[in-house]
Amino acid sequence: MTKWTTRNIPPQRGRLAVITGTGGLGYEDALALAHAGANVVIAGRNPQKGAKAVAAISEAVPGAQVRFGQLDLADLASIAAFAKQLSGEQDRLDLLINNAGVMTPPQRRQTSDGFELQFGTNYLGHFALTAHLLPLLKKGQSPRVVTVSSIAARSGAIDFDDLQAERAYKPFPVYSQSKLACIMFAFELSRRSKAAAWGIASIAAHPGITRTDLIPNGAGRSSPSAMLRRFLPFLFQPAWQGALPTLYAATDPAARDGAYYGPDRLGGTRGYPAEEKPPEQALDAAVAARLWETSLQLANVAFV
Repeated sequence: MTKWTTRNIPPQRGRLAVITGTGGLGYEDALALAHAGANVVIAGRNPQKGAKAVAAISEAVPGAQVRFGQLDLADLASIAAFAKQLSGEQDRLDLLINNAGVMTPPQRRQTSDGFELQFGTNYLGHFALTAHLLPLLKKGQSPRVVTVSSIAARSGAIDFDDLQAERAYKPFPVYSQSKLACIMFAFELSRRSKAAAWGIASIAAHPGITRTDLIPNGAGRSSPSAMLRRFLPFLFQPAWQGALPTLYAATDPAARDGAYYGPDRLGGTRGYPAEEKPPEQALDAAVAARLWETSLQLANVAFV
């Protein structure tokens, strides 16, 4: 494809979009969709950051339909409460962007429900959120779910013997596992949607190497990766550009159900949206099915 940008987003007026994450890529997604006329809910755990994001978008897009929704992806009760409130306010959902995440905290941390923080937030929280919102999505107009992964997924592996990294915690491999799980979830959701005739397109995307606060917020501002980001900023593309593969997957008529999109240059680290070959391990349907069934039990949800 040519250099696809936000100018290529089709009109989104009348469509309801939920995006997880109030800063970085989530903010850029919300801003672009608001510009295109969508009704946008930015979902996050920090009301102050949410209010700041809403105010900035409202200033940039006069008349924007944008609001904040309280959601902590590291808390299954918060996820259920968010979905219940949205279901009471809306009769359908057209677009869900599973974007928010945490990256490489140096010590093992847990969610409110006792899951390892990266697996529980990046993957399992979004799995549960999608399950709770499935009834609204099935009523949507050409509904799509876009789940955001990372190039780190290329080195990932699903360790069913230690999913929660209780025996051995190494920050980056655990992060890679969570992001591989995100791709496998996107593909498995696509397969199950087709089999059950839900009518929901499910697509995976990643931002390449992008300048956001994900690294300093997770690994810490004095970590080697954060220092690299600070002192060699030219290695990182801006957040607006990193958001493009997700926005393409979310809005373009040519985006394929069950596909994977990322930047088109320098090994997928930067550039403009293009379909790319997923990591080989992400294509293992048997592992994906096992992960799905395991996740249903962990999150105590059902896709109905």
